[in-house]
Amino acid sequence: MRPVIFLFAKAPLAGSVKTRLVGPVGDAAEVAELYQCFVRDMLELLAGFATEADLELRTDAQTPCWSDVPVPRGLQSAGDLGRRMLDALASALDSGRPQAIIVGSDAPTLPPSHLRRLLDSPADVALGPCQDGGYYAIACRRVHPRMFAGVEWSAASALEQTVAAATRCGLRVELGEPWFDVDTPGDLERLARSALPRHTGGWFGRRTPKPSREQ
Repeated sequence: MRPVIFLFAKAPLAGSVKTRLVGPVGDAAEVAELYQCFVRDMLELLAGFATEADLELRTDAQTPCWSDVPVPRGLQSAGDLGRRMLDALASALDSGRPQAIIVGSDAPTLPPSHLRRLLDSPADVALGPCQDGGYYAIACRRVHPRMFAGVEWSAASALEQTVAAATRCGLRVELGEPWFDVDTPGDLERLARSALPRHTGGWFGRRTPKPSREQ
């Protein structure tokens, strides 16, 4: 069997996604539209690994969004983020997958080379660090029921706490290349100065003023 990549996403309901962007960036509907663009761009990014890994979209609730994208879909399990990730990772590995990867939907400019490093890692757990203290992806060859014990998911120490918890479980952990995700207006300003993927770029293109691009 091949590795599997799960893209974890939220149903893009206005007022329930990227709430810190509502107001400074636009109304809740505009922010939900931006989030839909993030997910589309992440799906296109991950499709680049289709020759070596299977891809599945896992949402936190039923949604018709992205139904035009030809990718298998499923629902995340109940519980906090740690429980939902552990359930997805463990079920994939228990089915015979050699590796299972979960990628978040908040980093639309993530370089493919960063995911490549996680896919190629021989470690039990490989994490892609975010510059805010979290992580944009986790790739596992082994898991443990308590590998996320004590992790505060909204804290700036989520990555550090995950490394500590997984290490306590006897798992070998490796860190990949850092990148940024988009949660705050400051993150969005940085995103606007980046080379944008097509769906996120289209969202910015429908707004004025248009973002400048980093050289």
